[in-house]
Amino acid sequence: MIPRYTRQVAADIWAPESKFQIWFEIEAHACDALAERGVIPAEAAKTVWEKGQFDVDRIDEIEREVKHDVIAFLTNLAEYVGPDARFVHQGMTSSDVLDTCLNVQLVRSADLLIEDTERLLAAFKKRAEEHKYTVCIGRSHGIHAEPTTFGLKMAQAYAEFDRNLERLKVARKEIATCAISGAVGTFAHIDPAIEAHVAEKMGLEIEPVSTQIIPRDRHAAFFATLGVVASSIERVATEIRHLQRTEVLEAEEYFSEGQKGSSAMPHKRNPVLTENLTGLARLVRMAVMPAMENVALWHERDISHSSVERGIGPDATVTLDFALNRLTGVIENLLVYPELMQRNLDRLGGLVFSQRVLLALTQAGVSREDSYRLVQRNAMVVWDAAQTGGEADFLGLLKADEGVILSDDDLDELFDLNFHTKNVDTIFQRVFG
Repeated sequence: MIPRYTRQVAADIWAPESKFQIWFEIEAHACDALAERGVIPAEAAKTVWEKGQFDVDRIDEIEREVKHDVIAFLTNLAEYVGPDARFVHQGMTSSDVLDTCLNVQLVRSADLLIEDTERLLAAFKKRAEEHKYTVCIGRSHGIHAEPTTFGLKMAQAYAEFDRNLERLKVARKEIATCAISGAVGTFAHIDPAIEAHVAEKMGLEIEPVSTQIIPRDRHAAFFATLGVVASSIERVATEIRHLQRTEVLEAEEYFSEGQKGSSAMPHKRNPVLTENLTGLARLVRMAVMPAMENVALWHERDISHSSVERGIGPDATVTLDFALNRLTGVIENLLVYPELMQRNLDRLGGLVFSQRVLLALTQAGVSREDSYRLVQRNAMVVWDAAQTGGEADFLGLLKADEGVILSDDDLDELFDLNFHTKNVDTIFQRVFG
């Protein structure tokens, strides 16, 4: 995490104060459950809640000596609680605290990412409806293909992120488990009911079999989901970057008054936000493989996963939160140029209607092979003219070609942009209901 790409609300989840507060709540709730079962005095559990505090600097100081973070925390807690602190952490092991806390932090991060995605969906929907019938060229391989609408581009992005929203909800559910099972996870020194109590209080489910840690396949699935969301962000960002190219210029990022695009060239208006999003997506995906590698730990536990998760937990979630919010701003403020979209549609003299002509010829009795040859030979004249800066009229060439047996009126009817928008309503109904 670096401040440049961090929202405070996301960073706060991972702050030391937040982490130690969660640790304290886990321990204190466990004390309540232990007291209810007569394992520790009820007054001791009450004292933990009333006197329990911690000091981050003091914990760090103790850890420098003992070389163990949970012991350092418990030692500092005892300095506030007093003699009753001997009842804290009864039958528990460090992983009970560490893993349960990590999952609380991931759940809270998931809640934030879900909120982010819902705001992004609202932005996509608004722009989709605004440009539902704004016709633009569709491209395959980066080359002019057939007309589409800018609204359909936004609707496709909406549908993709709607799927991502569901993925995040599934990932949140899978990661929301608690483990208070003691050394190697056998509950030998602590009743399973303690785990159930802590899980309920912390808003989690119990982990069916935790060994000494919560199984890392859950975490692998969580970070894989973040990677998918990041890839979707990059897909949209890449689309906008291409549309902003000078030779295309169908849409561009908002350029505010006083903004400067280049230290050397005052004329520049660069797609810096979407380029930034492309890079941030790479950072989020960088967490996926380490999370996968964390699944295979030794026997009931080792800590090879720990150092990894201390990095990827905050880094991936905070970066994705920032990216989702930045993309929302890009979409909300995106400048869209329908006139330039029409200019690009017209650049190749009607070649975008080649498939309609091909199909019409086959319907008129011409073989598909001959139909393709007839359409292509006229299309190549247009391409050749475009390569030398000239212009050629595809419709006129077809009308002059004796092999094209369609009437002039039939050909004129084929060159109609409205044909390509006739099913937009159907697609929007599928996407938005």
